[in-house]
Amino acid sequence: MKFVTDGMLGKLTRWLRMLGHDVEYTGSMDDRELIKKAKKEGRVLLTRDLELYKQAVAKGAEAFLMESADQTSNLANLAKRFGFKLEVNVKVSRCPKCNGKIKVVSKASIADKIPATTSSNYDEFWQCQSCRQIYWRGTHWKRIDKTLDDAKKTLAT
Repeated sequence: MKFVTDGMLGKLTRWLRMLGHDVEYTGSMDDRELIKKAKKEGRVLLTRDLELYKQAVAKGAEAFLMESADQTSNLANLAKRFGFKLEVNVKVSRCPKCNGKIKVVSKASIADKIPATTSSNYDEFWQCQSCRQIYWRGTHWKRIDKTLDDAKKTLAT
């Protein structure tokens, strides 16, 4: 899926990228530019702004109104509407920071860029091909799994 999100959906943008979706995000585009980008690039416009949503639909852009501030509910609603899985698959995940593609890298190739404790505790690493950010399944992964599990439960009700 390809999305464009407005300035109010930065956290949701990062979640969708981790799930493997191509998401353009900028807080500096005005409503007209967001709608134009959505139409031109075949992206779904995601917004919490009711007026922007109405304008987008009126101008023929596909849009989805995010009615909750809760990430779990938002993820469940999007998965239901667009039929995607609520699972992180690092083979298709995108960089949460910049939307670039990530790929597996060897520990040896990034050892000088990560803390020694991380290097001694983890063996699998990924790196963004655009911004060079390095990722691993650290302790934060439990929170990621919990959020996705909660979204799956919300989806099932």
